[in-house]
Amino acid sequence: QVQLVESGGGLVQAGGSLRLSCAASGRVVSFNAMGWYRQAPGKQRELVATINSSGSTNYADSVKGRFTISRDNAKNTVYLQMNSLKPEDTAVYYCNYKFFRLKLEDYWGQGTQVTVSS
Repeated sequence: QVQLVESGGGLVQAGGSLRLSCAASGRVVSFNAMGWYRQAPGKQRELVATINSSGSTNYADSVKGRFTISRDNAKNTVYLQMNSLKPEDTAVYYCNYKFFRLKLEDYWGQGTQVTVSS
């Protein structure tokens, strides 16, 4: 099992910034992908950004140029720096950790609320 602990959510005004963190522990592996997804009320969960062990990143078009994902492999931690926040960024943000070991293993954090006021 892999445990994920998120932090850094909160309330911010439009145009502001927040930084989310997610630390993985337990049966972590060297080759993995970590990422952030979000779910707004009444909407499906959607990808925000991912980063693999080599540092390759992928972003949703809606956050490109505003959000930056990064990771510290020594700490098994992924970060999401969110700048120029918009009210439509309001959602619960979930950390994700996945890797392949005989089969795809997929873990989720408990979620952290991000609220952007206009």
